[in-house]
Amino acid sequence: MATASLSFSIPPPPPTVPRGYTVQSVVRACDILRSFRSDEEELNLNDIAKRCTMNTPTALRLLHTLTQCGMVERRQKQYRLISNPKSGKRYRIGFGAQGAESSFARLVAESVQRSALEARVELIMLDNRYNSKIAIRNAEAFAREGVDLVIEFQTDERCAATISGVLAEKSIPMIAIEIPHPGALYFGANNHRAGYLAGRRLAHACIAEWKEQYDEILLMDLAMAGPLPKARLTGILDGLREILPTFAQNKVCVLDGAGRYQKSFEVVRKHLKRSFAKRVLLSGVNDPGCLGALHAFVESGRAPYCFAVGQNATIEARREMRNPGSRLIGSVGYFPESYGDAVMSLAMKTLQKKELPSAVFTKHTMITPNNVNKYYPNDNLISETGTNLMLYSMR
Repeated sequence: MATASLSFSIPPPPPTVPRGYTVQSVVRACDILRSFRSDEEELNLNDIAKRCTMNTPTALRLLHTLTQCGMVERRQKQYRLISNPKSGKRYRIGFGAQGAESSFARLVAESVQRSALEARVELIMLDNRYNSKIAIRNAEAFAREGVDLVIEFQTDERCAATISGVLAEKSIPMIAIEIPHPGALYFGANNHRAGYLAGRRLAHACIAEWKEQYDEILLMDLAMAGPLPKARLTGILDGLREILPTFAQNKVCVLDGAGRYQKSFEVVRKHLKRSFAKRVLLSGVNDPGCLGALHAFVESGRAPYCFAVGQNATIEARREMRNPGSRLIGSVGYFPESYGDAVMSLAMKTLQKKELPSAVFTKHTMITPNNVNKYYPNDNLISETGTNLMLYSMR
C-alpha cells in the first residue's frame, strides 16, 4: 500500500517576524509534527525526541499537549498524526459485543473499549448475548443511530447476512471479529494455521508417550459458527497427518459441543459410555469445548489416556495447564487482549477511505505448560470471580 502524504503541513516561521516574538515551545511543537514523515507513520517517544534533537521529558510534555489539542493520537506507546485535525470530527462506532459468557469475549470487549478511549472515539456498545435475534436487533439500533462504522462480534453464521444487509442499507461499513460477515472486513484467527499448530502438538505427544499408537481423534465442533471455524478442525487433522505416520481418517470423531463447556461435557460424557477407544487425541474449535470434554474424561477415570490441545489460550485453559499432571498439553494463543488496538486501527483506516485487505489475521503462538508463565506471568493476579468452570487436577 502506498504511503499517504500528509494532509497538512507546518511551514517555518516567516523571516519577517520580529525578534523576540517567536514562541520557542510552539516551534518545538511544530518540530514534533514535522518529525512524522507520513500520516501512516507511528513513532515512540525516543524516536521523536531523537529526530527533533530534544530531551525526552520536553518531547513528552509537548506530545501530551498535542494529543490534548487533537493534533496527535497516542496508542499504547506509539504516536501518530491525526489525519485531519481541522475537522474536529469524533467518530461514532457501534460495537456488537459477543457477551460476557467467555473470558475470551470479555477480553475482546475490554480491549476494544480501551482502544476506543485512546483513539477518542465515541463507542456505542451493545451486548449480543450469544443470541442471533439480539444481534440483529442491535445491528438495527446501530443503523438507526447512524454510526460511522460497526465492529461486529457474534457467533451465529446464519444471521451474518441479515446483519450485513441492515448496515449496508445505511452504507455503514463493518469489521467482523472471528466470524465472517458478507461485505465486512474480517479480523480474527487464521483458523487453519491455528488448528495446524494444535494438530502438530498432539502428534508429537502421541509419538513421545504412546509410540504413535492411538484409538481415536476426538474433535469438538461449533456448528453454528459456519464453515470458517471448521477450518481449525481441518488444520488439526492436517497437522496430525503431517507428523503421525499412523494417521487414519476413520479414527476421527466430531461432536458438536456448541463451543461451550457444559454442552461439551455432556456430549462427551455420553460418547464415552459407548466408546471403547483407549487412547484419545482431543482438540476442537475453542477452550471451553476442549475443557468440557476433558472434564468428562476426568469424571470417567480415563484422563490418563487422553491428550488435549485447546484454542484461544484462555485464563481457564492456562490455569488448567498449570495443574501438575494435566492432560491439557497446550492451547493456541490468540491474544484477545490486543484485539482492540488492531481493530481500532482498521476502523480508522476504513473511515479514512484507505485501501485495506479483505482479511487481517491475528498472530498465533502455542501456549504450553512450559511457556505459559513466560507469556502470562501475571495470571495469579486475575480474580477467579465469574469463572464457572469446576476443573479437576489431572493426576
